[in-house]
Amino acid sequence: MPDQAAAPGRPGVIHDLGYRHFDGVREGTATIARTLFVTGLRHAYGLGRSGKSKVMPFVLLAMSLLPAAIVVGVVVLTGLGSLPVSYADYTNQTQLLISLFAASQAPVLFSRDLRHRSIVLYLARPLSSPVFALMRWLSLTVAMFVFTAVPTVLLFAGAMLAGLDKSDQASAVLKALTLQVLLAAMLAGVSGLISSVSLRRGFAVVGSVMALIVLTGVVTVIQNIAYYDGDSESVSVGVGLLSPWSLHNGLGNAWDAGIDTPAPVDGAWVPAYAIVALLLVAGCLLGLVARFRKVGSR
Repeated sequence: MPDQAAAPGRPGVIHDLGYRHFDGVREGTATIARTLFVTGLRHAYGLGRSGKSKVMPFVLLAMSLLPAAIVVGVVVLTGLGSLPVSYADYTNQTQLLISLFAASQAPVLFSRDLRHRSIVLYLARPLSSPVFALMRWLSLTVAMFVFTAVPTVLLFAGAMLAGLDKSDQASAVLKALTLQVLLAAMLAGVSGLISSVSLRRGFAVVGSVMALIVLTGVVTVIQNIAYYDGDSESVSVGVGLLSPWSLHNGLGNAWDAGIDTPAPVDGAWVPAYAIVALLLVAGCLLGLVARFRKVGSR
């Protein structure tokens, strides 16, 4: 065998190994990003994966739908003049299930590729780190929105079957869906960022649970203590800026969407809540981009 190292000036050679040539159209970044988004959305519900991967998301979704189905049955059969729970408040009442869905499915989209080092293949040209991070976040955001919107649509269908006022119900459901879009973006950002930092699924789940469930509980306790025991409305409202769920509930209260908070959110607090929610989403996205850019440069 000739010593190839002895001929540093030898030109490169392309060998025809007999594989079939590709003569089709080479798609660009947009097609890759769209495929990545669809694949991520499917994987969030275990579609296209093993059977056990479908258990957690669909069990949580069924548990979220069950109370809505019961409410619809009661309203239709008894002829109530209104829903016993508002659309936005139903989302708040099922926040444990929604947070568990985010905590359990975020590692599927963010931790697995990092753990198995397949991220290097994704970030090969022409896909960039910002596009990858954005598509993964968008997949989880849409999955979260679907998770919250399906029970809401079921409640709305029940309200229509019961003959409730169409204009009032349409206005209420649009408010709830708008709030759900913002909530999904926040939860996907927080859980996605945590999962991108932790390569172990278990650690990622625990971290997301701490951020979405435990922190929300602490914020709620402080809000109630500050308002009812400390007689401080401003402290109660201000603490609500520290959690995605309290931001959602505060904006729902300010928008008259049927969510009660310890202290009413009004005045200058309303734009403050909206700005903090948007900054939280933007900060998580920047963190995801920085994380994947760092990994892709290795």
